Amino acid sequence: MTAMTPGSNIPLPTARVAVDVAAPVRLDVSGLLLTADGKVRSDDDFIFYNQPTGPGVTYRSGGGTAPDAIVVDTAAVPPGIEKIVVTASPDAAGQTFQGIEPTATVRNADDGSVLATFTPPRLGAETALVVIEVYLRNGAWKARAVGQGYANGLAGIATDFGVSVEEPAAPPAPVAPPMPAAAPVDPRTAAPTAPPVDAPAAPPVAAPAPGGSGKINLDKGRVNLQKNQTVSLVKGGRPLLSQVKMGLGWEPAFRGKDIDLDASVIAYGPNRNHLDSCYFGKLSILNGAIKHSGDNLTGEGAGDDEVIVVDLGRIPPEATGLVFTVNSFTGQKFTEVAKAYCRLIDATSGEELVRFDLTGAEPQTGVMMAKLIKQFSGEWEMTAIGDFVKSRTVRGMVKPAAQAL
Repeated sequence: MTAMTPGSNIPLPTARVAVDVAAPVRLDVSGLLLTADGKVRSDDDFIFYNQPTGPGVTYRSGGGTAPDAIVVDTAAVPPGIEKIVVTASPDAAGQTFQGIEPTATVRNADDGSVLATFTPPRLGAETALVVIEVYLRNGAWKARAVGQGYANGLAGIATDFGVSVEEPAAPPAPVAPPMPAAAPVDPRTAAPTAPPVDAPAAPPVAAPAPGGSGKINLDKGRVNLQKNQTVSLVKGGRPLLSQVKMGLGWEPAFRGKDIDLDASVIAYGPNRNHLDSCYFGKLSILNGAIKHSGDNLTGEGAGDDEVIVVDLGRIPPEATGLVFTVNSFTGQKFTEVAKAYCRLIDATSGEELVRFDLTGAEPQTGVMMAKLIKQFSGEWEMTAIGDFVKSRTVRGMVKPAAQAL
């Protein structure tokens, strides 16, 4: 085993290597496939917990009890890719590497044997690191210790290497209504008199749209929702009446126990009347228009932990509202859960349409993630909810979910 220092490199004696990064706190570990100009070819070359597979490179979750890793199969890396960089950043928002000593371990991915270790020295205000790079030189693959820090987090690394990082749109500045003219005063009573009959009325002030922006649709591609923001499932001017998947994912907090979260969808009629619930105990409802993938008991593994398939075209007319919920059946609070998210996927193409990352978890056992509501026009709209309630089962979610419609 080799203890590496910044800039040192080793030849790789095996085609498949894994690079894990461990620290006293939970880290987000990711990999980027780079061409000769040091850039990704597209956002698909950014491999992390929500996009765990790429050509020759995969993200491997440690499940909260072991460090996350990036696995590189050099024989499967496509032509034109000359380097895979492995990055790490603390999972907690705003946390730096001050006082934290991360160690990267390069292993033979087939037998787990250690090839080298690297602990970047003199860390302080950095919030993200390029730790190790696996690179091609004269037809041979090698690993180099880097330890380059960034103060602007993983987004800074991703931007440097050509990944598009979507920033939430700032809400428009409110426009103050014009001040009404002072009413004339009756000198006998000192009371304001009625305005002249031809005085124009003050214009009404429109209420801001949810999320601080206008109505969003899918014409510009994937939408990242903020809490209470709505997207219309319309693309190219036409409602999306096809089969979609709602994927829900989570991981246990660092070094936490397995967490059994249950994803469900509750169907309602036009008067918020409860029609049925699809969950691990009832995997199909509304004559098969909504189907559940089955229960995941731990949250282990990358990608979606539970998936609910919704065939929008087969939803019966009496069902006009769907609320997607997650419950902690084992009773752990959502403050013990990391990286909870939901996403809407086109079931035919696999394209991710909408994503909502749940942040600011509360010490509760249930959360309403999102709702789908059918409009009079026939189109469906999805709204991110993100409201927490005390309930370990979907049965306890029926009433609060109805109120959220």
